[in-house]
Amino acid sequence: MDDQFQSVRRGGRYIVGLRFQRVGKIYHFDASNVLDLKPGDYAVVETSRGYQLGQMIYVIDESNQGVNEGLKHVLRRATAQDLVIKQGWEQKEADAVLNCQKKIGELGFRDVKIVAAEFSFDGKRLYFSYSCEEGEKVDLKPIRRAMQRVYPQTHIELHLIGPRDVAKIMGGMGACGLETRCCSAFLPDFNPISIKMAKEQGISLTPTEITGMCGRLRCCLEYEHKQYSEARKYLPKRGKRVGTPLGEGKVIEILALSSSVVVEVDSGGKHEFSAQEIITLGDQDQNKKRPENMSENQSVKIKFTNKKGKTRGNGHRS
Repeated sequence: MDDQFQSVRRGGRYIVGLRFQRVGKIYHFDASNVLDLKPGDYAVVETSRGYQLGQMIYVIDESNQGVNEGLKHVLRRATAQDLVIKQGWEQKEADAVLNCQKKIGELGFRDVKIVAAEFSFDGKRLYFSYSCEEGEKVDLKPIRRAMQRVYPQTHIELHLIGPRDVAKIMGGMGACGLETRCCSAFLPDFNPISIKMAKEQGISLTPTEITGMCGRLRCCLEYEHKQYSEARKYLPKRGKRVGTPLGEGKVIEILALSSSVVVEVDSGGKHEFSAQEIITLGDQDQNKKRPENMSENQSVKIKFTNKKGKTRGNGHRS
């Protein structure tokens, strides 16, 4: 904290990250006027959704970050009374969800489901998050007017959210068996997930194996994807012809994390070889990744060193 004070004295800013939900996105604010704000403290700020109460998560070193110049200021540090007010609004949010669901039933909107409600800190705005059948366009003006009559002093807004956001808000057990879904436990954002990620990791493409409780591809497919992608750069693709200490053969399986492949050798049998024990045939780009002790003009016969330190000369280039 002393470093932050020195930075402000030199004309810098005290930039902090605030979170408004338990596992939500972190937004940056200028807290130069509230220098006693520490991680874990709550602060009152003004946002596009009105006044909000957020928890400070971290401090940003402005010298190392491209911090936006148009950041809003923290209004003040939250008091004990502010926290009590926030709890009061949270209790009313559950009632708001029930009231809205009731109105939806009365109006006949069967495909619209209210997932959550959120009051702004000053109580002047009420936001409803809802989901509906994918691809359907629904005019929700009747619902908004009905809720406006229930809460006449509050501005009502309804926001459509996707299935992943619904799963995050609802919580529950993950498809893998974890007691709490990753999105509800620690994921602040949803990154794009593709079927390619599963393929590169050799994961079964059976829908039940790669689909989460939200009905979308599991977020965990991204966790180790980078490591697999980096490891596969130095290994031949499935189906490639390679030279091995036991002769030529075809790659039938890639073991990326162990940096090895399984080769079906022409002479018979399937064997596992490390990246240093094989060379791709007929592919100059791959041959550039040959061991350092192998020259470009080396003879056709190639010597390989197995794991026991013995050399063999059964591999040949085509």
